[in-house]
Amino acid sequence: MEYRTVKEEEIDRQLFGKFIRHQVVTKCWRKEDGVWRVRDIAFVDDWSEADYKVLTDCLRNTVRTGGWVYGAFSENVLKGFASVEATIFGRNREYMDLTCIHVSEDMRGKGTGKALFTAAKAWAKAHGAQKLYISAHSAVESQAFYRAMGCVEAQEYQSAHVEAEPCDCQLECRV
Repeated sequence: MEYRTVKEEEIDRQLFGKFIRHQVVTKCWRKEDGVWRVRDIAFVDDWSEADYKVLTDCLRNTVRTGGWVYGAFSENVLKGFASVEATIFGRNREYMDLTCIHVSEDMRGKGTGKALFTAAKAWAKAHGAQKLYISAHSAVESQAFYRAMGCVEAQEYQSAHVEAEPCDCQLECRV
């Protein structure tokens, strides 16, 4: 696997041509009356062409505004990526936003996600953050990954994320 920064001009639909977002979800975490519980919630998560358009626009904007997009490539094919926004936020100005971390279905469970997450933490720390903020998919498997990476429930919720994805788990991780 080759890991490297992805340049703005590389970010287009073709970059994701062999990327498999597919995720079968059967159980999700939900916060009910202040307590986290696992619930039977089944669906298949995948990206439409419209989703890829939003994704490429967002990732280009991340790079354009001083943030970072990092990719994992196997034989020059994108198999995973992470993005961190440049802005530091929060009451104590300690968070940077990990806006994306995804691994292609055919590469999950092989350490790619861990390598991307570790690199994202290092980049955020080098750019002045104390913590990564993650609005994370609530699937049990996704949450298990974040917990293994050292994430905990965020002390301070970022309202824009909560409004955009009310079922996400709001997490943080020291960098």
